[in-house]
Amino acid sequence: MQLRDGSSVIEIQVIRSDRKTLALEIKDDLIVRARIPRHVTDRQLREFVAKNEEWIRRKHRAMREKVARRPAMPRPLPTKEEQQEILEKIVGRVRHYEEVMGLFCNRITVRDQKTRWGSCSSKGNLNFNYRLAYMPPAILDYVVVHELAHLRHMDHSKEFWALVGVYLPDYKERRKWLKEHGGEY
Repeated sequence: MQLRDGSSVIEIQVIRSDRKTLALEIKDDLIVRARIPRHVTDRQLREFVAKNEEWIRRKHRAMREKVARRPAMPRPLPTKEEQQEILEKIVGRVRHYEEVMGLFCNRITVRDQKTRWGSCSSKGNLNFNYRLAYMPPAILDYVVVHELAHLRHMDHSKEFWALVGVYLPDYKERRKWLKEHGGEY
């Protein structure tokens, strides 16, 4: 399925599943995904897309602009030697902030994550996207502090953000930069 937007064409991928509601999403591959229940007819799908046409165009343009503003990220994956350097860089920042914050993680891994910059498991393991090593140091530090704060608050409550703010008073600006240049976080 396609939708015209001026001189360009927006691809719409239809994904049928056992879900109950219709939903649209646009990720940085610039493909719109219409997630719909199996029982929805093609006519109902076309009506749903038509009803949300302006939203699709607006979000698609915004995502196109966001992707264009992103710093160049290395592809393909770094070599083994580069991976080791990236791991050392990120672990170094984690160890620094562990001491500063008095919060200590269990294990640190660095991966090629498609949708996240970092994560914290309930076992206290921290995972980081290797692309963070190519971000400005202030952004790497923001993600490190964010994940370490999850060791105390496994949510995004007021208490969580207050803890992040103690160590990075300008975290909102850093978070905004990351959203504008690298995606949600």
